[in-house]
Amino acid sequence: MIFGPAPLTEAEGAVLAHSVPLPKGRLRKGKVLGRAEIAQLGAAGVDEVIVARLGPGDVSEDAAAERLAHALVPDPQAAGLRLSRAATGRVNIFADCLGVAEVEAAKIDAINAVHPMITVATVPEWQRMGLRGMVATVKIISYAVPDDALERACALGRDGLRMRGVAVAHAQLIQTCVAPEDGKKGQKAIGDRLDRLGVALGDICVVPHETAALAAAIAASETGAILILTASATSDINDVAPLALRAAGGQVIHYGMPVDPGNLLFYGDVNGTPVIGLPGCARSPALNGADWVMERLLCGVPVTPRDIAGMGVGGLLKEIQTRPHPREG
Repeated sequence: MIFGPAPLTEAEGAVLAHSVPLPKGRLRKGKVLGRAEIAQLGAAGVDEVIVARLGPGDVSEDAAAERLAHALVPDPQAAGLRLSRAATGRVNIFADCLGVAEVEAAKIDAINAVHPMITVATVPEWQRMGLRGMVATVKIISYAVPDDALERACALGRDGLRMRGVAVAHAQLIQTCVAPEDGKKGQKAIGDRLDRLGVALGDICVVPHETAALAAAIAASETGAILILTASATSDINDVAPLALRAAGGQVIHYGMPVDPGNLLFYGDVNGTPVIGLPGCARSPALNGADWVMERLLCGVPVTPRDIAGMGVGGLLKEIQTRPHPREG
């Protein structure tokens, strides 16, 4: 791309790089200067403008943004995404379903390393997205980029974005209680979390805080996911709730996580149904580590112990004011 000042007599066909005020309004940057625009500038006493001209092998900003966006998302419908029209070198990419955003970070990093003027910004990987939420924006910073750089970016980033839609229609909350009021705490906060993903909360089951009673409730559940909220925090992999899951014929895949609030989470499955042992902080609507695990599992995204271990960076979340034992006592 050729960029710099040009006499008005030589500016026709170039792209105006900076807005120019006129007696009535202004001529905005990005405008391709035709005869009418040249006449307006001349009448305003302008004799020189800063312009950009496409050189051999350059691709204009809108065409480049559109090509890269379609490389990232070759089949928007299959990916659960919607692409905007290109404008000012930008294409926005929106969620077209409820779920979590699957972002292949290595591909996005590779695109952004090709050429300084070729950029893609996304939400964090596995971010929960509402309908029409913006997942990514493709932005060509300058007015044109070299075709070979654009082609390399497209190849490196191909099929790098998609939504993982909600895979579970119904979930059940099983609560244990020591005192009668234990069976009511946290129900609204958990129901609201499920509602954001369009997952229906089935009948809430309240049982005594005992292994046998909880195991029976787990075994009897017929929903697509089981959430367990215990009256007393799960303090060990052999505490009441993990023992109950194993007694019901299930398995505990992992206990504990390096996210605060949210340390005392466990998860597993029973007969292929995901089971999440929620930490006590899930009674609050505030973000906690259980949200990240629950959202992925409800969208059919496998979560491994290694995934959990990788949540520590960025895992220091905002303190919950009602927490019984705050970080700073």
